[in-house]
Amino acid sequence: MTRRTRKILFFGFLLIFLLSAPLMILYYQGYRFDFEKKSLTQTGGLFLKVIPKQTEIYIDGKLVKKTDFFFGSTLIENLLPKKYKIEIKKEGYFSWEKILEIRAKEVTEAKNIVLFPKDIKFEILLKNVENLWFSPNEKEIVLKEIENGNWVLKLYDLKRNIKSRLIGGKDIYTKGADLMGLEFSEASEDSKEIYLDVGMKEQNKNFVLNLEKIPPLLTEKEIATLSENIVTSQTFNGDNYYLDNFGHLFKSPSAAEGEKLTEKPFPVKAETEYKLSIFPEYIFLEEEKTLYQFNHDSKSFEKLFEKINGLKISPDNKKLLFFSDPEIWVLFLKEKSNPPSKKAGEKILLIRLFSEKIESAFWLNSDYLIFNAGDKIKIAEIDERDKLNIVDLAEVDELPFISTHRPLSEEEARVFKNPEIFFNQIDRKLYVLSDGNLFQSSPLLP
Repeated sequence: MTRRTRKILFFGFLLIFLLSAPLMILYYQGYRFDFEKKSLTQTGGLFLKVIPKQTEIYIDGKLVKKTDFFFGSTLIENLLPKKYKIEIKKEGYFSWEKILEIRAKEVTEAKNIVLFPKDIKFEILLKNVENLWFSPNEKEIVLKEIENGNWVLKLYDLKRNIKSRLIGGKDIYTKGADLMGLEFSEASEDSKEIYLDVGMKEQNKNFVLNLEKIPPLLTEKEIATLSENIVTSQTFNGDNYYLDNFGHLFKSPSAAEGEKLTEKPFPVKAETEYKLSIFPEYIFLEEEKTLYQFNHDSKSFEKLFEKINGLKISPDNKKLLFFSDPEIWVLFLKEKSNPPSKKAGEKILLIRLFSEKIESAFWLNSDYLIFNAGDKIKIAEIDERDKLNIVDLAEVDELPFISTHRPLSEEEARVFKNPEIFFNQIDRKLYVLSDGNLFQSSPLLP
C-alpha cells in the first residue's frame, strides 16, 4: 500500500468519524429522526408495572416486550413523541388497553395496572341468608336467617368455616320482634359488640349484644346523650364525635361535653336525617343525600356533593369514592404525584350510567373499584386517561360457576338477580347475596 493510499484511507476514516460522531452522540442522547415530521426529535419512554407478571406489551398492535418475572415491570425507551395505543395481554386474563401520549425527554408511567382473570369461579357458601353484615375486621359475618318463620342471627367465621347461633327474635320477645337495624359498635378491628334496633309492641328498643360472652350476652342499651341537643354522633378510635342542633361539631373522649371543633355553625334543619362519617384526618357529614366535608382550616363544613347513596375511603386513605344512582365520583384527599397526577381536593367523574342504577361500590385496591348496576357486576380502574378499562365480572346468564359439592342446577345458575355485593380486603374475594344464597368468588387479586 502506497503512502498516498494510506493518506486517502486515513482522511476518509477521519471524515466518517467526524460526520458520524455527532450523530452517535445524538443517538445516545435519545434523538431519533421523525420521518412523519421530517425532523430530528428527542425521544421519550414508557414505564409499565402490571399484575400478574410476564404479560405481553403491544404498541400500536406490535408485540414489543414482556414485563419482567420479578417485579412485573418494564421500561420501553426511544419512543418518538406522539400518542400510542398500548395493549397489555396475558392468556386467561382480560386485556388492558389505553392510548397514552409519549413526550420528549419524559417517561410516561402506568404503574398500577391489574389484569383480571376470565375464569373467576363462584361457589355457594351459605344458603337461607336473608341479610348479612361484615365485621369491621372482615373476618366474620353476622347472618340473618329465617327459621320456622322467625329471624335468627348467626356468626360465621370465614377462616374456620364455622357458623354459630347468636340470638333470635323470639329470644328478645316471645311474641316476636322485628329487626330494624344492626351495626357493630365502632369501625375497629377489635369490635366485639353489636347494636340492635328492634321493633316490639309498637315501639323500638335498642340492645347491645356482647360477642365476647358465651353465650353472647344481650342487654338493653342505654342511650347516652352527649347533649340534650344532639343531632348525630359517631365513635372513632375511642373518641365521640357529635353534631348538636346549633350546628357545632364536638369531639370528646367520653360522654361528657368535649372540644368544639367548629367556629362557623352548620345550618341544621329540623326533621332532617344527618350522619357523620369519620376517617383518619377526615370528617364528612351527610344531610339526607348531600355530602359535606369538614375543613380543618376554616373549621366549618363545606358542601361537596349532592344526591349521594354511599361513600367509601380507599385502602391507602388518600381517596374517597362516593356514588349516586347513575354516577361514581372519586375525590383525591391528598395530592397524587405519580401519573395521572392530582391535586388534593380534586374530584373526577369516573362512571356515568344512563339505563341502570348503581346499587353499591367498593374499593378493590387503591386504584380499582368494583360495583354493581342492576344484575351486572363490574370492575373499573380510576386512571381516566383515555378510556376507562372496565371488566364485566359477572352477569346473570354468563357466570363461570363451580360448586365444591355438586354442579349448580339451572335455577341456581341464575343467582345474580338483584345482587348485593361486598368485597373483602382480607381474603380478596367477592361475596354476593342473591335470592337467599351467599356466594363466594375465587380471589380477584393476588
